[in-house]
Amino acid sequence: MNQLKKFLLIIGGLLSLGLGILGIILPLIPTTPLLLLAAACFIRSSNDLYEWLISNKYFGTYIENFRLGKGIPLKAKITGVTVLWLSMGYTILFVIPLLVIKLILLFIGSFFTWFILKQKTLCKTEQQTS
Repeated sequence: MNQLKKFLLIIGGLLSLGLGILGIILPLIPTTPLLLLAAACFIRSSNDLYEWLISNKYFGTYIENFRLGKGIPLKAKITGVTVLWLSMGYTILFVIPLLVIKLILLFIGSFFTWFILKQKTLCKTEQQTS
C-alpha cells in the first residue's frame, strides 16, 4: 500500500475517532457515523488500530451494534440529520452560487438523510445490554 495513502487514512481515522469521542459528550456531534468512518479508515491502513477500536469497551459497542444490525441510537439519527441539513442548508443558501452545485448538494443531503433514517433505530434496552 502506498505509504502516503496509509498515513492519510490513519490521520483521517484518528480525526474521526476524536470527533466521535467528542460526540459522546456533545449532543450535536453524531458518534456512530464518525466511529464507523474511523473503523473504515483503520481497516484499510492499520490492523492494530482497527482491532483496538472494535474491541474498546467504550467505542466498540457503537460499531458492534451497527454491524449486528441492531441499529443507530435515535439521538444519533436526529443529531446526524439535523447537523447535515444545517450545514447543507447554509452552504446551499449562502456559500454556493451555482444552481447545478446546489442541486447536487441537495441530492447528496437527501441521499444521506435517507440512508441514516432507513437504519434500524437502536432501542434504549438494546443499548444497555450491549
